[in-house]
Amino acid sequence: MRCPYCSTLDTKVIDSRMNQTGDITRRRRECPKCEGRFTTYERVEEVMPMVIKKDGRRENYDREKVMDGVRKSCQKRPVTAQRMEECVAKIEKRIQSYGLKEVPSKTIGQMVMAELHRMDKVAYIRFSSVYREFHDVEEFVAELQVQPIGEEAPETPLFSFAEESPNGPSGPNGPNGKTPNA
Repeated sequence: MRCPYCSTLDTKVIDSRMNQTGDITRRRRECPKCEGRFTTYERVEEVMPMVIKKDGRRENYDREKVMDGVRKSCQKRPVTAQRMEECVAKIEKRIQSYGLKEVPSKTIGQMVMAELHRMDKVAYIRFSSVYREFHDVEEFVAELQVQPIGEEAPETPLFSFAEESPNGPSGPNGPNGKTPNA
């Protein structure tokens, strides 16, 4: 690991600890050249699905974007950095559990809102006010009255294409997407 102070490549690990959930290793390191000490964090690089944006574009999942949204929502609230980290990790594990290659950004936003609703109601309102893009005060007040989507059954995917249509779960064209008798 490169020393952040003198750029020496050979540094020594002087202490290693796992976090409470056991998915991140914290390493305390020391540089033999300048004797500077620093901390690194090691975790498994997990393959996340692509994110489908509102306009249809696809982009790589970016943990920092989700974390920034959670941080901004929790700013000046009694929520620890560790709790925010756990929140984002829980969302990522849920996304991975679907086993999909692509996930709509709307789904990720709904997951964040559900987690913030459980964690801190003010943070939830802050996030949803930006995420939902309210047009007037009435929409905002109505949001306060509704339980966030995904909170009642967290194991159920929140995909718009997974919702049942009025013609049943497979839609008007039958289970294989083709018109019956075609």
